[in-house]
Amino acid sequence: MARLAYYTVAPEAFGLIRELSTHLEHSEIGGTLLHLVYLRISQINGCSYCVDLHWRDARAAGVDERALNGVLLWRSMPFFSERERAALAWAEAVTTLRDQQVSGEEFEHAHRHFSEREMAELTFAIAHMNALNRIAIAFHHVPVIPQASPVTA
Repeated sequence: MARLAYYTVAPEAFGLIRELSTHLEHSEIGGTLLHLVYLRISQINGCSYCVDLHWRDARAAGVDERALNGVLLWRSMPFFSERERAALAWAEAVTTLRDQQVSGEEFEHAHRHFSEREMAELTFAIAHMNALNRIAIAFHHVPVIPQASPVTA
């Protein structure tokens, strides 16, 4: 059970978060790439609500189930383009901040596949998902299993 319905007790702040989500969904990096990045970040952070949500959103957007199931091991799976691999690598680097930094090599690898604007928006998306993961985890926001409706004769 959730600790706090943060989206209803602070609707103004949540509305601003939704505005950024909407902007990113319609950006040049939106669509399936964004779904994959959000799913991977949520896996790293252990956000069960977000893993469930972004897996379902990606599936609804047409991402193949094998690719979705392979996101955890994307480096060894054949389901991802070079651009997707660069985005997933950048997402991991920015999320984990090994040694409290992102290396020049990691930046250059991602930048070979993304314009400056795309790099900025991809990084905003990564930071945004990290924030949303932390909010959901802090308030125990977990997936809900829909109740089956009773069968009537």
